[in-house]
Amino acid sequence: MTDRRLLETAADAMENSYTPYSRDKKGAAIECADGSVFTGCIIENVTLGATICAEAAAIAAAVSAGHRSFKRIAVISEGNTYNLPCGNCRQLLSEFSPQVEVLCARSSDGRYVSYSLGALLPMPLATSE
Repeated sequence: MTDRRLLETAADAMENSYTPYSRDKKGAAIECADGSVFTGCIIENVTLGATICAEAAAIAAAVSAGHRSFKRIAVISEGNTYNLPCGNCRQLLSEFSPQVEVLCARSSDGRYVSYSLGALLPMPLATSE
């Protein structure tokens, strides 16, 4: 799957966002080692702490289907900024695939940037393995 197609899949997921508080839609698509793809969108909650990030939703969908090794994750949000995964989502990705590539796009013009997870989270917490 190309970067562009993975980002388009994330953009499709973004349309299902539930964001009554921030009004900032966000979608994610994670590509597993076997090529399968799972999506997620942000699901806000008035308590904020119960909000589910798009990345976490995509990871949860993949893990729930039995996948634990990821190649790339694409994240897209509305507006003119690149919305990077939060610290919790970076650590969650590190739990399964510390070498994952992170694509971040802005929906306003479709441009995107690419990072290694190691660049975004240089010192992750130790895992059980």
